[in-house]
Amino acid sequence: MSSQIKKIIIDCERMKYPNTGLYDYCKNLCKAMIEVNEGDSLKLGFYVRKKEEGIFNDQQLYIHQHSLHKFILPSISAFNIWHATYQGTMYFPFNRKIKVVLTIHDLNFMYEKNRSESKKKKELNKIQKKINRADSIVAISNYVKNDIIRFLDVSNKHIEVIYNGCNIDSTEESCIPKEVPKLAFLFTIGTVIDKKNFHVLPALLVGNELELFISGTIQSEEYKNRIIQEAIKHHVESRVKFTGPISEKEKYWYYQNCKAFVFPSLMEGFGLPVIEAMAFKKPVFLSSLTSLPEIGGDAAFYFDDFSAQSMQHVFNNGLHAIDSGEFNIERLYERSKMFNWKTSAKKYLEVYSNLQ
Repeated sequence: MSSQIKKIIIDCERMKYPNTGLYDYCKNLCKAMIEVNEGDSLKLGFYVRKKEEGIFNDQQLYIHQHSLHKFILPSISAFNIWHATYQGTMYFPFNRKIKVVLTIHDLNFMYEKNRSESKKKKELNKIQKKINRADSIVAISNYVKNDIIRFLDVSNKHIEVIYNGCNIDSTEESCIPKEVPKLAFLFTIGTVIDKKNFHVLPALLVGNELELFISGTIQSEEYKNRIIQEAIKHHVESRVKFTGPISEKEKYWYYQNCKAFVFPSLMEGFGLPVIEAMAFKKPVFLSSLTSLPEIGGDAAFYFDDFSAQSMQHVFNNGLHAIDSGEFNIERLYERSKMFNWKTSAKKYLEVYSNLQ
């Protein structure tokens, strides 16, 4: 094999957790990189559990992940570049002679009110050490890039912004979910925790006959109860449904059949579900915070505050604009096409190629 060939090992250890954003990120990005990697200058390898070997195809290089590698990494001397695919990874070549690409997805912990300043500082220090060691830094949005510059010292290192992609095929076959709405419904998806801000959504059911379907792992029962209490306050508790985790095909069904997608998140490094919903030409109603305006652009409707009256005003005006034809839903699909995994993959391959 020519000495000019660069061999890259991509950390896909997070793929041991299906139905998570990092699982989807690794799966879609790596599949796209394999597809668009042309010529003989780059050879891709993947750091996965033994049971995931071959997950992309049998022709790729694989290194088996083991929990002991948190302390001592396996031999990676055959590789030129290590891609750490998220900032919290426990598997990082601090003491190896290898180029390092570090992807940072968010610094959301800096905005968590219940996290102490000492804990925030501890987390920042961990990431700072990785930044100090990294040869190239990637942020998944300009919002994240600005946070990196605000909270960390990048010295003179360039930060490349590479958006995540969305290769959802809105014509792909879906399957009827276990929980089927009885009425027209609003849909949202994400881990049920306070930063998703789902408890403000029951207010949107006032004055109509819509249902609200919330899909995703319930990480906090306490927060789920807060959503229920808000629904009770607005007398809509019978129309708020929690599905738990759902399959890809079930997710497609909810996207295909919902009246609108609602996503009032307070902390979002990117917001892939927004693009997925737009790919199905579904109206999206979003928080105006963090990265979401960057992703939704002028194809979304935004909640500037979360009072019930203000949200209802935005929501009702948005639906009226769509129903009257004032808002062209084709804008949603066109916006979604801006975010493509093949485009993301090509940009990552350029980052690898440019490392000397």
